[in-house]
Amino acid sequence: MWSGSWVEDRLGVGLEGDPSLRELLGLALRRNPKRAHLLVSHVLGKHVPVAPSAVHGSGAGLGRRVRELLGDADAARAVVLGYAETATGLGHAVADGLGLAPYLHSTRRPVPGVTPVGGFEEEHSHATSHLLLPEDPALLSGDGPLILVDDEFSTGRTVLNTITALHARFPRERYVIVALVDMRGPADRARLTGFAAELGARVDVLALASGTVRLPAGVLERGQALVAEHESAGAAPAPLGRAGHATPQRVELGWPAGVPDGGRHGFTPAHRSRLEAALPGMAARLAEALPRDARRVLVLGNEELMYAPLRLACALEEALGGSADHAHGRIGTASGTATGVDVRFSTTTRSPVLAVDDPGYAIRTRIGFPAHDDPADGPGPRYAYNVAGAGFDAVVAVVDSHGDTPELHAPGGLLDALAPHTGHVLLAVVPSRTPEAAPAMPEPLRGPAFSSYAPEDVGWLLQDLSEVTLEAPTEEREEAIQSGGAHYAESLPVEYQPSAEYQALFRAALDASASRMARAVGVVTETVLAERSPRPVLVSLARAGTPVGVLMRRWARHAYGLDLPHYAVSIVRGRGIDRTALRWLAAHHDPADVVFVDGWTGKGAITRELADALAGFEGFDPRLAVLADPGRCVETYGTRDDFLIPSACLNSTVSGLISRTVLRSDLVGPHDFHGAKFYRELAGADVSRDLIEAVAARFPDAREQVALDAKDMAAADRTPTWEGWAAVERISEEFGIHDVNLVKPGVGETTRVLLRRVPWKILARRGAGADLGHVRLLAAQRGVPVEEVDGLPYSCVGLIHPRYTRGATGADGTAVAAP
Repeated sequence: MWSGSWVEDRLGVGLEGDPSLRELLGLALRRNPKRAHLLVSHVLGKHVPVAPSAVHGSGAGLGRRVRELLGDADAARAVVLGYAETATGLGHAVADGLGLAPYLHSTRRPVPGVTPVGGFEEEHSHATSHLLLPEDPALLSGDGPLILVDDEFSTGRTVLNTITALHARFPRERYVIVALVDMRGPADRARLTGFAAELGARVDVLALASGTVRLPAGVLERGQALVAEHESAGAAPAPLGRAGHATPQRVELGWPAGVPDGGRHGFTPAHRSRLEAALPGMAARLAEALPRDARRVLVLGNEELMYAPLRLACALEEALGGSADHAHGRIGTASGTATGVDVRFSTTTRSPVLAVDDPGYAIRTRIGFPAHDDPADGPGPRYAYNVAGAGFDAVVAVVDSHGDTPELHAPGGLLDALAPHTGHVLLAVVPSRTPEAAPAMPEPLRGPAFSSYAPEDVGWLLQDLSEVTLEAPTEEREEAIQSGGAHYAESLPVEYQPSAEYQALFRAALDASASRMARAVGVVTETVLAERSPRPVLVSLARAGTPVGVLMRRWARHAYGLDLPHYAVSIVRGRGIDRTALRWLAAHHDPADVVFVDGWTGKGAITRELADALAGFEGFDPRLAVLADPGRCVETYGTRDDFLIPSACLNSTVSGLISRTVLRSDLVGPHDFHGAKFYRELAGADVSRDLIEAVAARFPDAREQVALDAKDMAAADRTPTWEGWAAVERISEEFGIHDVNLVKPGVGETTRVLLRRVPWKILARRGAGADLGHVRLLAAQRGVPVEEVDGLPYSCVGLIHPRYTRGATGADGTAVAAP
């Protein structure tokens, strides 16, 4: 029997459209002065207890349809937004079906210390204000499609209010509206079409079924009168199915640490994976707590808390053999609990609805109780519909810890109100996610206050640690690093002060390689502009990448008059990229435009580190752009030759007088940028601008050749082969090192070994010429042997021996490693 006939017969309200509408929906009457009728979904799990697999399957199926509509590329950039309170679980299920989409739902629960990034009004609702409280504001800042999910799409006003509010701050080209049912009339459809045209964006609508609601004249007034008549007569009291009260039993779920209770502050694909892994164990704990003779079980969520109890219900349904109409098989439990149990899911709600005990009416019974989660609108009434009289042997009430209050357990509270209607009441509490209020992010540091570069050349997303003593003798640092007692980023090496002979070698190397470097700068910049973004945001990896970023910015200005933004950020091997810097970038730029830049590749460790570090951040492209790629581990480069890049010859004095970056817990908090020092005292030896000007002066002569090289680059197969990594592994084994982190391939990495580490020996490709002049000089100064070898894929390789012993010294008195 259709559960809308009671309302249809009395008020003339009916459904017109797809035949499936009457299977998906029933009708009830609201106690609401703005709208008389309520469409009651049979697959939402809000007002009607439903098989959890049907609830999640409906949403996930819609998510798969969204993926088909968008295509894989756009689906990978999408964000899903669900509406509180009714569609919080549905929206989450859509995100599950879509794939790797992050999810956020609106909320009516303010959270102290968390600043809303937006809000909108739901005009017909009894509780109209929606807040958006993402823990990471960058969640909404991308330009990928936004998927808006509600249980019903009735007039479209709520969606228009939402898009208007968000588009003003986070404009994008495409929106998809997803609902279980699309009930708009012709005027509503025309309004959305005009709105999209005015906005200049594409707006699609997907639903399981569509139609309209037939509303006779005067239905609001007649509906209110009908509600008043039945309420005054005490309609549909909750039947007492059992004598006495069930004593609530608390069940410890073992909820995975760090996984949010839902999408109120954002839910990422990584959160989803961790929850999936933990669900079977949590379901087993619930099954263990159920009575052995239970045959009908309800998992009852709590208002906006729909997804967590839904997934628990799905897992319990699977563990106990499935519901009567959506069985998943017959899987026994360790406790011997009977299989084939009918598991249902629904949630409590703040929506006041008339209950009428009639088969043709969708809301048969109502249980009322006061709110128990300290809501913003006060301790008003809350309801559980169609639970009383449904014959549940056990009810598992799932609340978040914010709602686990004395009011929950008090006489007349939810648990007490459930007890007369079931033999067993279980309570499962999910930890509430309460984000820390992040302080305002600092602004980038710029020269001349920090670094010797011009202020427009680079903004450093770093904090200034110039007044902190961080330097340690090289041999002490090496011993601590190799013994595992300290990470290399927790201290700084003493800055190498080049001799007059070495300075002269740098000047000669710069003069000899400036044209070659200009050509490589031009090629990599042209490739970025053609393939990545017409107006990229250059983000160099401090500090080796920063001179290259400055030069790429100069090329774009020289060739096209573009004034590209350029920032420098810290990335630390084994610790990842500066997350605060990423949040700053996402708040100020489109992450899709960000291009990460480095000087060169060695074996590719930082290439891999960058890809891993960006996995948890939506929108950023992990592909690194480098000047030289001798390791053959990136696809965006200026050259793959292992030649002398003059900025590798020195430390801070060729990189804006900035130290390498520092990450130490007592200096860098969770909302701080990583740190670095500005060596102002070395200004007399600074050649940072000399390098930039010398290479930029060769740009005009390089233009023609760069155009030819860029054309060849576009047609070439640039797939990374990781030949460098394979060579490093081979060298590591051949020389008995067995740790690839102690093998530093290429001219740049070998130079770093000689300047900052305790080297064992240098391998030089037989026949390598002037490119290795500075390497040979540094090796001689430190008493490090240089071995000529054949078949080396790099010009040279620096080796750090793992069996470091103190006491051995080189010609300049600096400690070296002894095998």
